[in-house]
Amino acid sequence: MRKFAISLCASPQDAEDAAQEALIILYRKIGTLRATGALASWMFRIVRNECLRQVRLLVSRSDGASAEPEASAEPSAEDAVLHRLEVERVAAAVSALPRDQRQVLIMRDVQGLPGRTVAHALGLSSAAMKSRLHRARAALRHSLAATDQAPDERLIKSSTNQSEETHDREYR
Repeated sequence: MRKFAISLCASPQDAEDAAQEALIILYRKIGTLRATGALASWMFRIVRNECLRQVRLLVSRSDGASAEPEASAEPSAEDAVLHRLEVERVAAAVSALPRDQRQVLIMRDVQGLPGRTVAHALGLSSAAMKSRLHRARAALRHSLAATDQAPDERLIKSSTNQSEETHDREYR
């Protein structure tokens, strides 16, 4: 379980925290488990959710720290939901990255650690750290761009294509 947490979290300390939280949750909710054979998969799911929760907390902290004083007005319910969905989408895209890329990206871009510190913590040269960071950012950008197209846009494109096909059939 600990190795799994390390593969998902940015640092060994975050992995330890996630594993401990997962054990606490397991202890509290063990009575709700229906099938004893599902214990391992349930435990891994709890660890995964804890790691994602930690990433979301880091993202929300960095958002809160960079917010301007004028932006202190409470957002609308719709804005809050849209923001939460966007955070979840980004967190899922980050968690889908390979472990080495995810660690560098979170330590450098989310935690804001200097490049030398990240390279030293991961046992990499500065050039290797920069290369992994570049690959992680490119993969994240590609992943988010692939999921960026809203369902409404797909519906509009689909109906536009259908209209064009109907128009082409009528005038042949």
